[in-house]
Amino acid sequence: MAKILVVDDSLTMRRIVVNALKTQGFDNVIEASDGKDAVAKILSEGAQFVITDWNMPEMNGLELAKWLRSNPQFENIPILMITTRGNKDDVIEAMKARVNNYIVKPFTPQGLKEKIDQIMKSVELKAA
Repeated sequence: MAKILVVDDSLTMRRIVVNALKTQGFDNVIEASDGKDAVAKILSEGAQFVITDWNMPEMNGLELAKWLRSNPQFENIPILMITTRGNKDDVIEAMKARVNNYIVKPFTPQGLKEKIDQIMKSVELKAA
């Protein structure tokens, strides 16, 4: 089971995502409060999947995605961005940063699971 890192500066939002993941059977979940915290957790604890907010202090989700993609050790970690930023230019910017998929808040636990499943299938196909 993949270790999932949930990154959001809102404790409430982290709880919502973590609880949604746990109801879907994902038990190996760690949390970070912003991009800098996420980098520290990835370096110390590792992660096989990142779910991140975009708007955060210190280091935002887009900067985190760019850091992951520029680091050979982490460049293939799947990234799902969950954000309030839903306009087309933001989605394009996230895709340019090689985010695997994108959810605009609010979302449902089922919607979250579907996005994770889509990413996992595409990652498996690339690896095959």
